[in-house]
Amino acid sequence: MASLNPPMCNFGQPAADFDLLGVDGKRYTLANSVGKNGLLVMFICNHCPYVKAIKTRLVADCRELQQHGINTIAIQSNDTENYPDDSYERMKEEAKLFNFPFPYVLDDTQEVAKAYGAVCTPDFFGFNANLELQYRGRFDAAGRSEPPIGNQRDLFNAMKMIAQTQQGPKEQIASIGCSIKWFVQESI
Repeated sequence: MASLNPPMCNFGQPAADFDLLGVDGKRYTLANSVGKNGLLVMFICNHCPYVKAIKTRLVADCRELQQHGINTIAIQSNDTENYPDDSYERMKEEAKLFNFPFPYVLDDTQEVAKAYGAVCTPDFFGFNANLELQYRGRFDAAGRSEPPIGNQRDLFNAMKMIAQTQQGPKEQIASIGCSIKWFVQESI
């Protein structure tokens, strides 16, 4: 398992459009996903230890962000043939188990992950109401560990700031996570 840090925030980068199937059987697009104050697009999966470590806190933070007009969408882009724990059926189970307050959608072509430049799970993209990128940083300082006392809620605080000012923090610390499991290209 390779741990990666994504690039830092490219402020103002427009959100890439998508049309993806959610675990609830509905289709989700950029237009029907954004909240009145912005959108958090996050690339997650079921099997990554970095995602597993934050999942309960992530769900709670996303639920709280809804009260600030920030919607969230979780995109699973891993190769499900070689990583069956990330399959659509397992995604349904995970969403139910953790009572996700956001759509959990499958990027089965990996085109959306490529359009966003996602590199790892978790990889967070925080957009303002105009769908301009304002945050691409970590969830918090804990990584895969238990959060320390006084742990700062980096993602939550950044998204709350975006909800209030439409701008993200100028200083951001890169996320860390498992590499996205890209499809293996067959040789001809």
